[in-house]
Amino acid sequence: MDLGLRGKVALVTGSWRGTGAGIAEMLGREGCRVLVHGFEKGQPDEVMARLGEAGLDAQAVHGDITTDPGADQLVQEALEAAGHVDVLINNYGVAEGGDWTATPTSEWVGLYQKNVLSGVRLVHALSPPMVERGWGRIVFVGTVGSLRPAARMPHYYASKAVLPNLCVSLAKELGGSGVTVNLVSPGIIATQEIKATLARRAEKKGWGSDWETIEREASRELFANPTGRIAKIEEVASLVAFVASGPASYINGANLRVDGGASDSAL
Repeated sequence: MDLGLRGKVALVTGSWRGTGAGIAEMLGREGCRVLVHGFEKGQPDEVMARLGEAGLDAQAVHGDITTDPGADQLVQEALEAAGHVDVLINNYGVAEGGDWTATPTSEWVGLYQKNVLSGVRLVHALSPPMVERGWGRIVFVGTVGSLRPAARMPHYYASKAVLPNLCVSLAKELGGSGVTVNLVSPGIIATQEIKATLARRAEKKGWGSDWETIEREASRELFANPTGRIAKIEEVASLVAFVASGPASYINGANLRVDGGASDSAL
């Protein structure tokens, strides 16, 4: 299927590592000019080298999007690099440890800045030009945890639970403009960080050291789902790329789970 993305400009936040890097690569392979985001200069260098070796069109951009000045810097660099942005992937987000009794409200506010307002700032700057051009894609990357929160990390789950509502509201705001807004909600993803964490857990529990065994045991104990395994980065990136595509123009305001069927709800 031709996704119709060749020649489009895509900004992927938090794409200096992990899932964001995988999304940037997937969009690059679909013909996008990809803006690889890091908070500081030098952060995207490793990803940029990999994309360059693959012959993909990519450029590094920078800015601390948890602040207004940092978001302004990123937008300025993006526009200087490419002139405009067709596809905004609000991938950046963090999960931080905490609990109901010991986590101060300042950390709740901090996670709201990181997981919600970082994307809102870029919507403010980049959606009006999309509307003027009559075409655009805005995709937030959330978590299935917004539907099945745990008792731990309540501030993380609360911040991520904002995103489904936000995307519906924004889709309505931009209705009829040619710009769609959607949320992709993954379960646990086999990034290098997650693999390293699970390897340490496997050593403590005596699961063995091969990834197939670690994945099976971790899926059973930590993220039970009918597929019996953990998502690959490219599986999440493929869905993001499709949602950003031309053929997905009638998908709007959706919360699309990619979690192996882990959710107890069909909603």
